[in-house]
Amino acid sequence: MSLFEDQPLNLADAELSYRAQWLSAACADAWFKQLRDEIAWEQPLLHIHGRDVRVPRLLAWYGDPEARYRYSGLTHQPLPWTPLLSEIRRQVEQAVGQRLNGVLLNYYRDGQDSMGWHSDDEIELGRNPLVASLNLGGARRFDLRRKGATRIEHSMTLEHGSLLVMAGATQHHWQHQVAKTRAPVAPRINLTFRLIRN
Repeated sequence: MSLFEDQPLNLADAELSYRAQWLSAACADAWFKQLRDEIAWEQPLLHIHGRDVRVPRLLAWYGDPEARYRYSGLTHQPLPWTPLLSEIRRQVEQAVGQRLNGVLLNYYRDGQDSMGWHSDDEIELGRNPLVASLNLGGARRFDLRRKGATRIEHSMTLEHGSLLVMAGATQHHWQHQVAKTRAPVAPRINLTFRLIRN
């Protein structure tokens, strides 16, 4: 069965699919713990409106040697795949039916760690990029809005062990975020796999 036949999300000008229990709870637990402990997490500085601010989460970029990725004014040189990341990539590629050569890992330590509004539309990703997002740990709300709009049009909860795939024209028309929350939330690791076309 194709991943996109599982749970399509009916938003205009978007191709989205969500699989809530892509991983067993035991596998998701084990992957979360190993990634938390072995990934080379960093918290880079961004220069925004004349001042330096820390990215509001920890992150890391792994990939094939040619998979350099520039976003938010930073160029990320890929770290080499770990054995676990290589295995996760293999399984995600099998699920989506496409080669993927890089993964951005984000570690949200608590509800104050966040990801602002953006689209994954960097030129290195090509015209209609596929982004496969694996979620481990605490559930967080994922919001979508039309580009140019301020109103959230759709929200969903990304659960432990779930896989969200954004493809087609999604990044042309939509932005997404993981907002801060004061609600108690467990730490979360998100892996977004993509194909860099340098």
